[in-house]
Amino acid sequence: MGAVQIVTAIIAFAYTGVAIWLFARACVSMLATIRLGKKDDSRSGKLNGTGKQRLTTLIRETLGHTRMLQWTLVGIAHWVVFIGFFSLFPILVTAYLEVLNPEWSLPFIGHWGPWMLATEFIALITGLGIITLFSIRMLNQPKAKSVPPEGEASPDGQRKSSSRFENSTQWQAFYVEGTIFGIAAAFFVIRSMEFAAGATEKTWASPISAGLSNLYGGISTDAALLAITLAAGIKIIISWTFFLIIGLNQTMGIGWHRITAFFNIYFKRNADGSVALGPAKPMLIDGKPADFETADPETDPFGVGTIDDFSWKGLLDFSTCTECGRCQSQCPAWNTGKPLSPKKLVTDLRDHLYNEAPYLKAASANGESHEGINIIGDVIDPDVLWSCTMCGACVEQCPVDIEHVDTILDLRRFQTMMESDFPEQAQTMMRNLENKGNPWGENPNKRLEWAKDLDFEVPMADEGGDWEYLYWVGCAGAFDPKAQKTARAVATLLHTAGVKFAVLGEAETCTGDSARRIGHEFMYQMMAEQNIETLNEVGVTKVIATCPHCLNTIGNEYEELGGHYEVVHHTQLLSQLVDEGKIQPMEQKGVTWHDPCYLGRHNRVFTPPRELIGEGLTEMPRSGTESFCCGAGGGRMWLEEPIGKRVNRERADEAIGTGAETVAVGCPFCSTMLRDGVADAGKEDDVEVVDVAQLLARQNGAG
Repeated sequence: MGAVQIVTAIIAFAYTGVAIWLFARACVSMLATIRLGKKDDSRSGKLNGTGKQRLTTLIRETLGHTRMLQWTLVGIAHWVVFIGFFSLFPILVTAYLEVLNPEWSLPFIGHWGPWMLATEFIALITGLGIITLFSIRMLNQPKAKSVPPEGEASPDGQRKSSSRFENSTQWQAFYVEGTIFGIAAAFFVIRSMEFAAGATEKTWASPISAGLSNLYGGISTDAALLAITLAAGIKIIISWTFFLIIGLNQTMGIGWHRITAFFNIYFKRNADGSVALGPAKPMLIDGKPADFETADPETDPFGVGTIDDFSWKGLLDFSTCTECGRCQSQCPAWNTGKPLSPKKLVTDLRDHLYNEAPYLKAASANGESHEGINIIGDVIDPDVLWSCTMCGACVEQCPVDIEHVDTILDLRRFQTMMESDFPEQAQTMMRNLENKGNPWGENPNKRLEWAKDLDFEVPMADEGGDWEYLYWVGCAGAFDPKAQKTARAVATLLHTAGVKFAVLGEAETCTGDSARRIGHEFMYQMMAEQNIETLNEVGVTKVIATCPHCLNTIGNEYEELGGHYEVVHHTQLLSQLVDEGKIQPMEQKGVTWHDPCYLGRHNRVFTPPRELIGEGLTEMPRSGTESFCCGAGGGRMWLEEPIGKRVNRERADEAIGTGAETVAVGCPFCSTMLRDGVADAGKEDDVEVVDVAQLLARQNGAG
């Protein structure tokens, strides 16, 4: 062994040892930090029951890249890089042999033709994949000074840059991409030098390397072998520098996600792998859903006020963010000039977590409490918190299953219930809920006025009778004049089709959705328990809802409090009735459909409304899972929108841009917001915003 080989080997092995030590130390430290989070008993990791589902989900999402492939080109490129990053590990092992002796290789398979061909192909596609990702990043670089200061809007109310890499730590991404490209390049240098040195002659097994070897001219065997040693050493240094750097930087999410993502996916909220948000995350106390009869805010704060209050899954979320910006690119708040970026929210909390980690650990070791600083105001601007519509677009897009909406909801709970610090307009809404049982503040005895002009009697559920479905009219259907037309249309269609249904009338109150999304969990539970008692008393098993928020709350959230009901959206039942020939299908042309967030992304109901509209449908550019919010979710139906362009105007402009004369909706909140957006655009005389049930009723002579 020559002097160069000896020095190279010493450096390679010593460097590896230091890198492994730093990386292992960082892993232990990160695990200790995450374990400081509060309990969450819903995240069972045992390989039985949900554990098997979780393992299946993990395998599907990692090996299948199902979340990444929502963006096809990026997903394919990332998949081949993922395969290369892990499958070329034996090549790294080979490098250690090569720094000791350039003619050594792995036993049995080192120069086995099929193995050489496989690794050549993997190295090639890994290199091409990383070049693709690098090119995409370069082509989508944010413009300089494109984003206004936090809390301020751009002059035109929109971002001047649509780059999803805004707020990302760019050098980290370029470094990681450079590392992987360097590993692939080192592979081809070593393999081509093996051809130059005569160590292998299987051109068919390594055609690229064989071709590259021709570039070396008349290089001597000794020089080629020395080059193998040096390239192997460089490959080892490049590979372990990655682990050394992330070992020194626990906030480098673009690097750490290669480790933490597996755990974050495994412990995601829905063990079966479903992306649907469905129910809101329960407010946890000691790892279990809060019981307000025994809960004590002095010992167990409601919601999250400091970094100490997050569950361990929340802390794992923050440690996993790749800063890819998919969430940001889809966020309706960010895209209309608001200060909320789901990505920046998570990375700011991550940085805060690891700044506080030494103090958290010291307090825990001494059995003391840690006096953390308030997150809202000191770490996160209040405008960031209250800009969220909880549409779920961020969660839908996140490739590593970060639960942004759950984080925002927990922060709101603390601000609302512990600090009484929430938007003034929400106070009016919650007073109305408390005093009148509906957010409009209308007298409850007017709940049946929507049915006055019907030419048939609407049965009351508490009067008995033979009925199958309870029609949950909702507060909008009962009190909002536009939504009342939808309620009448639905009731008429059900009556025409012979569906036996009943209503609660004055016994119906708000489901509590808006209160819960604003953060008032206590008020939500009071309203929910009252409704569940009423529903159970009259023997309800099946519910029809015209409001997706009501559908989501009754169908997904009441179960936790003892309410078990089969809830369908009116478009689902009406589509079934059309298929059965009980009502006539629509034949109207020039219709575009707006997917309500709580019907589509939250509950995966996409097809029935489209089946109702039929061939007359013109899709908006953003539809289905990528539908753009109307701006009313997350309690924002009741709040002002002083920053940036109004979300409803953005969506209305998109609907108008399709050229459709009718915007069909399936949610009273969406109806109000889009109607206002169309009016703001000066198109109210040209474009009608109407519930799909009303369109169907017109077709059946009841419009």
